[in-house]
Amino acid sequence: MSKRLWDLLEDLKSSCKVVELSHVVSPDTPHWSGFPDMIDDTLFNYKEHGFYANTYTLVSQYGTHVDAPCHFVEGRRTLDEIGAEELILPLCVVDICDKAAADADYAASAEDIKAWESVHGEIPEGAFVALRTDWSKREDMDNYDAEGNKHYPAWGIDALKYLVEERNIAAIGHETTDTDSAVIAARDGYPCETYILDQQRFQIEVLKNLDQLPATGALIVCGFPRVRGGSGFTARCYAVVED
Repeated sequence: MSKRLWDLLEDLKSSCKVVELSHVVSPDTPHWSGFPDMIDDTLFNYKEHGFYANTYTLVSQYGTHVDAPCHFVEGRRTLDEIGAEELILPLCVVDICDKAAADADYAASAEDIKAWESVHGEIPEGAFVALRTDWSKREDMDNYDAEGNKHYPAWGIDALKYLVEERNIAAIGHETTDTDSAVIAARDGYPCETYILDQQRFQIEVLKNLDQLPATGALIVCGFPRVRGGSGFTARCYAVVED
């Protein structure tokens, strides 16, 4: 039996670093405001039972999480229908943090993607495209105004249509709790999230540390339970980056 993969792993460990892309899961984890905080209860403890185990009560889309296509579109793929081969993908990071800093309601456009490609080259088919806004660095990710309205950046529908229809990407990710900017979601519902999931792509929301990644060349590894009929779940994701 060939041990080529073992040698490849050793080479990766010696020449690459791993960047954590997921938030720690706890009652304090950033999550969509419509969902309750996680509840963490001790079920077994060392003193009484000789081992430690907990029960966790949390919504499926909690913290850093995956959305399966069926999350918004009935009849689309569920978590158990996402293949293992889809969980390791070439990673492209599109940086709009300057525009997001200037306009909290900014939505990435197809022109932003094309401008990115003019510098970094064409996004490859089957890629995972992450939108960097640096929003994960904020303590208040919802960014409420005086009237109680949220303001945060996200994807624009033309950008997603370009990525799907022109580049045939596999998945997207972002730092915010929604695919759509807060003002668009409040006004129009969730056109971007509905579109990307309807195209049978999955997405990872509430990512972090995208500022530690290159625009191209890294790999993303996405891990989550293979829940039968599942619409989503808390995820552990990381990037492998050439050091």
